[in-house]
Amino acid sequence: MHMTPLIAPLVGVVFIILLLGLFLKKFRQPQLVAYILTGILIGPNGIGLIDDYTFIDHLGGLGVSLLLFFIGMEISPRQLIVGWRIAILGTLLQILLSVLFSFLLGWWLEWPLARSVLLGFVISLSSTAVVLKLLQDSGEMGTKTGQNVLLILLAQDLAVVPMLIILSLLSTQAPSSTELAVQMAGGSVLILFTLWLVRQDSIRIPFIHHFKRDHEFQVFAALLICFGTAFITGMFNLSAALGAFIAGIIVGTAKETEWVHHALDPLRVILVALFFVSVGMLI
Repeated sequence: MHMTPLIAPLVGVVFIILLLGLFLKKFRQPQLVAYILTGILIGPNGIGLIDDYTFIDHLGGLGVSLLLFFIGMEISPRQLIVGWRIAILGTLLQILLSVLFSFLLGWWLEWPLARSVLLGFVISLSSTAVVLKLLQDSGEMGTKTGQNVLLILLAQDLAVVPMLIILSLLSTQAPSSTELAVQMAGGSVLILFTLWLVRQDSIRIPFIHHFKRDHEFQVFAALLICFGTAFITGMFNLSAALGAFIAGIIVGTAKETEWVHHALDPLRVILVALFFVSVGMLI
């Protein structure tokens, strides 16, 4: 063989994405539809061009973190605080109504309580990656509606922690006191740090000036900021994508967004596309 085994599937994936993308563009469909259809076509239930779903899924997870990172750079922390009522009340109402609906359905079908609550939680959650990609493609991210939707998505990410605790209690597998303490501490630190960012007109990231004239170092510095913060929140059993979003707010507050966009945008496009391809491969 005169080429790596990855060349053939890579060419196939890129060709199908371009072909479907150009076709669906004529019908004004978003790009993510082309990505998902590509995943369906190349996956194990399609032509089987790629069967290693786990690898693509992991890369797609990085894409979601990068997507939240870029959105964080475009968001004003003060705008987030202003709309906290919509985020908290809207998310709580959404969860309560979803659980009530699934409870009534479970009562009719004689389901266990744990199953009814689980279904309600699942219905109440949205896919952050899908919704934000649609908002970006339609240019609505900067509108009031887009900001409110973003707030509710972030509140849902935080609500996952108490959801998991409730489900573990219903299944008689209560989380340890250490796990609860770590999650509570992480959530508290995250909220306090965000409140501190709101009060700052601008912040300074240490040593960042060393990378402004070196594109290669800029790529690694931007990756460290994004995934480093995601790693920290993950250590507290919180969403890694939420940590990446906070990292984006830090970069935006530091007024360092231009070179970060330049360094990571091509990688973001590829990894976000792989996320939706991995979703399609599950179908």
